[in-house]
Amino acid sequence: MSDDIEDRKRALRAELRRRRRNRTASERESAEAGITARLLELSERIGAASIAAYLSTPDEPGTRAWLRELDARGTRVLLPISRVDGLLDWAPYDGEAEESDILGMPTPTSEILGPIAINEVDLIVVPAAAVDRSGLRMGWGRGYFDKTLGSMENCPPVYAVIFDDELIDEVPRERHDMPVDGVVTPSGIVELRA
Repeated sequence: MSDDIEDRKRALRAELRRRRRNRTASERESAEAGITARLLELSERIGAASIAAYLSTPDEPGTRAWLRELDARGTRVLLPISRVDGLLDWAPYDGEAEESDILGMPTPTSEILGPIAINEVDLIVVPAAAVDRSGLRMGWGRGYFDKTLGSMENCPPVYAVIFDDELIDEVPRERHDMPVDGVVTPSGIVELRA
């Protein structure tokens, strides 16, 4: 990776982290309500019976209300668990206890299914730091989701969850960066790739 791209990504991530940490509790609650409604709309529109998603961290747009609703509706949800080899294991969401994986990310305590379990889902919902208008997703720099998406032969639709102001004109691009089909923000769903 060129130093210029690395520096641009580092600066953009720092700015996005700062903005996220400065959001008030009421802004976060309002954003989670919007995200929940939009994600339910998206999963219904796609007709997803099985979804790969994630448990949000405190700085991310909240996903837990959506996950609880999917569970109540009987939708199968798989959540990632980071591995030391840079891959993601997957485990079913059960609405029960949570723990932290090797990166400190929240994970379920249910049975681990392994990396290939994601191949059976109808929709993938991923976190992001920002997404640009061409669909390029910038994560937080560890590459777990890029590796997963890049290894899938028949990838279902992939949507990133971000705050409204994190859909930007351009993010710095590297060869391994994987695009998404759209974004879900508190105010709407934006399709980004045909």
